[in-house]
Amino acid sequence: MKRTKKTLLAVLAVSLLAGLLAAPRAASSQAAKSAPHQQMLREIYKELIEINTTDSVGDNTKAAEAMAARLRGAGFAAEDVRVLVHPGNARKGNLVARLRGTGARKPLALLAHIDVVEARKEDWSDGLDPFKLTEREGYFYGRGTSDDKAMAAIFVANLIRFKREGFKPERDLIVILTADEEGGDFNGVEWLLKNHRQLVDAELGINEGGGGRHRKGVKLFNGVQASEKVYQSFMLEVKNKGGHSSLPVRDNAIYRLAAGIDRLAKFDFPINLNEVTRTYFTRTAAIETGQTAADMKAVAGSATPDAAAAERLATSAYNNALMRTTCTPTRLDAGHADNALPQTARATVNCRILPQENAAEVLSTLTRVLADDQIKITYIKEPKPSPPSPLTPAVMGPIEGITREMWPKVPVIPIMGTGATDSLYFRQAGIPFYGVSGIFSDIDDNRAHGRDERLATKSLDEGQEFLYRLVKALSSHETGRLKL
Repeated sequence: MKRTKKTLLAVLAVSLLAGLLAAPRAASSQAAKSAPHQQMLREIYKELIEINTTDSVGDNTKAAEAMAARLRGAGFAAEDVRVLVHPGNARKGNLVARLRGTGARKPLALLAHIDVVEARKEDWSDGLDPFKLTEREGYFYGRGTSDDKAMAAIFVANLIRFKREGFKPERDLIVILTADEEGGDFNGVEWLLKNHRQLVDAELGINEGGGGRHRKGVKLFNGVQASEKVYQSFMLEVKNKGGHSSLPVRDNAIYRLAAGIDRLAKFDFPINLNEVTRTYFTRTAAIETGQTAADMKAVAGSATPDAAAAERLATSAYNNALMRTTCTPTRLDAGHADNALPQTARATVNCRILPQENAAEVLSTLTRVLADDQIKITYIKEPKPSPPSPLTPAVMGPIEGITREMWPKVPVIPIMGTGATDSLYFRQAGIPFYGVSGIFSDIDDNRAHGRDERLATKSLDEGQEFLYRLVKALSSHETGRLKL
């Protein structure tokens, strides 16, 4: 098709104008992508992911020393950057680093664990190595990308950023990167509190355990973990005289144990909401629809939860775990020979106990439910209960305000952890801790601890900005007048 000279000039002018208008946006977008603090974060993140910190062969001390070197290189004094190694294992090092403030208030602790669960390259997809950071189609892949080296890298990068900007908080900021949160015999937080309390003592702290959730790219809520269930395993054991398997009897140790476990399988602990779970259901009802929303309101809105509503909600394993203590068998061991009646039958029952209940009560309930005095029930380890952290305005206010600024209309929802984090040791010591990160993950695709663990690149950047703003807000005069 022929075009006149005037038409061509008009097209050229429009194109030139569009280019001029788009250029600032493109330059701005490129600048945002290459912002120094974001680039620094990626370098730190990569370094942490590529240091194997598994319990079997990894070296937590190496990772702690690498982060210490970055902080010292950024101008932190040697006395403010400490690598503290557990005397029982040279690989179990922990980093404690401090940005000094005015001292007007007690410190804010920023906790993340840098140990990770085991991972084998042959178990992951082609082209992925759990101990090499791989960026692919908008995600970072690697062991620890989400649990918990993202927060560790963010805390280190932001601490350096604060120092470079000359930020003088009203309280010291203490970054604590620790070992053996994922298991192992040398838990860093427990050891630090017992042996170096003065280095990690704080008024409050931030840790993992919360974070945001999205579904198909739509952000649902920003979660704040303010309490967690108590991890407690019990050993069930039946002893018997045994005998020859050619002469079976009804009094068989395996029969007795199996019958007790079957009674346990048919039992539910009672519904028992607390401040955190009641608030969770109240706020989540606002983003749910239909029967689920109505059931959440019915459960949360009464001192005596609606039984039918609770039963419907309990069809979700997560909702069920939020509403009650749970106990489930996880291991079985019985007998000593194929041709002999068992003399011993054992089962491990793992319980997750609500923070307002206690292990002694659960032991008493198990004894009643199993209903057999020949099934001996004992603690495998002593319980480690921790009190909930209060949902005070001084903490929740800044979290909610920053969430509104960054993601309008996304609600902040308190969470009770159904698993366990190292926050429990600080809570036991009287220091309230909150699991909050601003890092959003797919509610239907959680790969932490699993194959092809990953984190969206956008989520890493958002988490860095959210925690940067939150730490500033919790360390400035705006929250100083509010009681924690």
